[in-house]
Amino acid sequence: MKPERVSTGSQALDDLLGGGLERRTITQIYGEPASGKSTFCLMAVVASLRSGNSVVYIDTEGFSVERFTQIAGENAGAFADRLYLFEPIDFAQQGAMIADAEGLLRKRDGAPVDLLVMDSATALYRTELDLGREAVRKLSHHMIKLLGLAKKYDIPVLITNQIYMDVERDRVAGLGGTALEHISKAIIRLEKKDSVRRAMLRKHRSRPEGLSFDFVIIEDGIRTV
Repeated sequence: MKPERVSTGSQALDDLLGGGLERRTITQIYGEPASGKSTFCLMAVVASLRSGNSVVYIDTEGFSVERFTQIAGENAGAFADRLYLFEPIDFAQQGAMIADAEGLLRKRDGAPVDLLVMDSATALYRTELDLGREAVRKLSHHMIKLLGLAKKYDIPVLITNQIYMDVERDRVAGLGGTALEHISKAIIRLEKKDSVRRAMLRKHRSRPEGLSFDFVIIEDGIRTV
């Protein structure tokens, strides 16, 4: 029987989420550039690979082999055999690759896929913003497809998101508006102040909003402070 949650590879983040990434749901991490979003993604990927599973990783910002190797350590080469990497170059291809990922989730031979990561869900969406509502509709379709895969194959989906200044509410918010906010069952915001970052829970079904921990980024992941 599968464990109810999948580890993020960070005890502090697992605790913040109430035990890790929840299956059959989307967990979103958003924050400014260099706040640690990709590091958390790679830590979750390596934790899943280390436990013997496969991972689907959709990277829209350029996959860093060097960072993966730092976090995976001496097993990076062996782990890479079970990492299914997609690198879409435009928003239409992003949608096509989400659809293609289902073939890997359906596979019955080899190590099963137990995690799907998209870093970032909105990098390519930014290039479509001049399309207005059509861009939002496409993004919503991508997220609904991801949620469908999470439910159908009983896995967690982890996505990252970029930020913008919401002038009306005078606050920093994740891109994609309510479409992305509603479909994500857990949302974590990363904030950066000099070398120290903070991970804060912004939305959760059973945990109070505002819980947080501080951390610094180190070679093999993060260290809480």
